[in-house]
Amino acid sequence: MDEKGTFTIGKASRASGVPAKMIRYYEDIGLLAPVSRAPNGYRAYSAEEVHNLKFIRRGRALGFPVSRIRDLLALWRNHERSSSDVKKIALQQIAELEKKIAEMEALKRTLQQLADRCHGNSRPECPILDDLAENKS
Repeated sequence: MDEKGTFTIGKASRASGVPAKMIRYYEDIGLLAPVSRAPNGYRAYSAEEVHNLKFIRRGRALGFPVSRIRDLLALWRNHERSSSDVKKIALQQIAELEKKIAEMEALKRTLQQLADRCHGNSRPECPILDDLAENKS
């Protein structure tokens, strides 16, 4: 933080744990409002903006897509929000995660079955490669 209480993008990145490239991206897509510029032309992030970046980082760590983080940020900033609106978004995310987990478990089972059928010896026959070559898409 400088003497004016602002952070350069590098310092905002270190303070929030969000890479500078992602900070620029979040600004480009409007997830983070464009920040002011210092006289030298560098972006100048306030402590509040760094706090918003931490919020975004935590939301991404929980698997929320940008669209839901946008909604959550709006609710977070709205002190007259209903917690039921927040919970609805969280429950939607849980449902998405459960769906992804089921898909991943199905992939794991399939790959495990293929690995179990592979002898893993010096012979060239391999059911894993045979399956991949079948183009089942």
